[in-house]
Amino acid sequence: MQHVAHQATHEVTNQVPPLTGHDVAADPALLEGLRREGAAWAEPELHELGLLAGSEKVQEWGRLAERNHPVLHTHDRYGHRVDEVEFHPYWHELMTVAVERGLHAAPWADSRPGAHVARAAKIYVWGQADPGHLCPVSMTYAAVPALRTSPRLAAVYEPLLTSGVYDFGLREPTGKRGLIAGMSMTEKQGGSDVRAGTTRAVPTGEEGQYALTGHKWFTSAPMSDVFLTLAQAPGGLSCFLVPRVLPDGTRNAIRLQRLKDKLGNRSNASSEIEYEGAVGTLVGEEGRGVATIIKMVNMTRLDCAVSSASGMRQGLVQAVHHATHRSAFGARLIEQPLMTNVLADLAVEAEAATVSALRLAGAVDRSARGDDSEDLLRRIGLAVTKYWVCKRAPAHAAEALECLGGNGYVEESGLPRLYREAPLPSIWEGSGNVAALDVLRALARQPATVEAYFEEVERAAGADRRLDEAASRLRKDLAGLGADPDALQFRARRLVESLALVLQGSLLVRHGEPAVADAFCASRLDRDWGVAFGTLPLGVDTSAILDRARTLA
Repeated sequence: MQHVAHQATHEVTNQVPPLTGHDVAADPALLEGLRREGAAWAEPELHELGLLAGSEKVQEWGRLAERNHPVLHTHDRYGHRVDEVEFHPYWHELMTVAVERGLHAAPWADSRPGAHVARAAKIYVWGQADPGHLCPVSMTYAAVPALRTSPRLAAVYEPLLTSGVYDFGLREPTGKRGLIAGMSMTEKQGGSDVRAGTTRAVPTGEEGQYALTGHKWFTSAPMSDVFLTLAQAPGGLSCFLVPRVLPDGTRNAIRLQRLKDKLGNRSNASSEIEYEGAVGTLVGEEGRGVATIIKMVNMTRLDCAVSSASGMRQGLVQAVHHATHRSAFGARLIEQPLMTNVLADLAVEAEAATVSALRLAGAVDRSARGDDSEDLLRRIGLAVTKYWVCKRAPAHAAEALECLGGNGYVEESGLPRLYREAPLPSIWEGSGNVAALDVLRALARQPATVEAYFEEVERAAGADRRLDEAASRLRKDLAGLGADPDALQFRARRLVESLALVLQGSLLVRHGEPAVADAFCASRLDRDWGVAFGTLPLGVDTSAILDRARTLA
């Protein structure tokens, strides 16, 4: 019998090499913003973190922490109530790096100008390893301004919240080397309407102490050491600091009912909890709960914008990497005009998000040091940017995924994980409608925020006709808002979108790569742009734009 020679049937060609072993911080827009906003001193440590985030080891940490979901244990083997969540070991590795590198509350204890900017840049970089664990990291950062409304509490807890030690485990907070903070506001009957909450707080007779009873519908990171939470006290809705473990070492009456089955990240646990007479300490004044906890919410909004910009950069880099190495119809994808348009459009969006997020990190930093004009810009700019950048992230992630075709639709590519996570920042701490309405409140109650906004925008006056015309249209829109509150609310999203685009255009014209600024103004401001990504007009310099995104490819 004649034997037929074996022929290879599965030779792998035209596949893209893994994108690992690179410096995530090698991002021109990020580094330029870091220097511009006063944190150039942090660049060496940012590159160290970027190399770690881009390493095969840490990418595996993130993948396995996401794949192996947290597990809720309500009781131990003997039937005792324990209310503990078990995490994959790599979750703790990710948290350890985040805390040791100062991604949590560290800037509040750092006197160097630019400390908040450096932290924002680190969030941007390290979030590309795993975004889920940054939820408790962000809340720990944001808790400090709220706690400072009660100086005695801040004196006790702030040094522990800013500590560079990740000390996991249920123990009495003041006996630990470092603390993680959470936030517990939402209830099933109210959602964003926190004033509709029914959780009750009854004074215990000890100064500042209350017993809280009620059900919280969404408490992220339930294994945090302390929570800022809202409850109805005799004097109205108030804010309380609620520890997991009481001073005598017993567990506070916080019952974990279930973990949420979420669309996005699974590495972080989110839960429903029940307070059954849990002990809490009043933060601020009775009846001033919203005013107190909004100080925390405003800080988490910064992280929502930063994390959305980070996700855009991650999706862009994956798409450019794929298009650089993949061929179709006789040429590499990145050499084909239509794909070039798509990639360049994604790059413009990502860079606009990055430059605005870092500018607002600078405003946070300077306002924390007493600059009133920067505080006004922070007030309106965070709400505007949180609305727009977080709204753009899901569409951006979907288009980046599509650049990989079917390869992007499978889990191994990492793009489905990015796509599922993209809607979260827009929902977290107030959906798009909440952010838009907050902008309207700022315009009505703090006219000085409008002046601060246009003072920022007008620093680019005369540099680009299209920007000048867009700013002029915006001024006319604001002047003609009228007195009809329903009509104003109906148009709120359109107005906030315009505010965001003009601000981004101003920043890019002043500080961005000229080709990126030109493409942004031609498409977003001069309205020579379609609905989908990949509809930039003729004449934009796509090569220069993609050179900035090709850093890792």
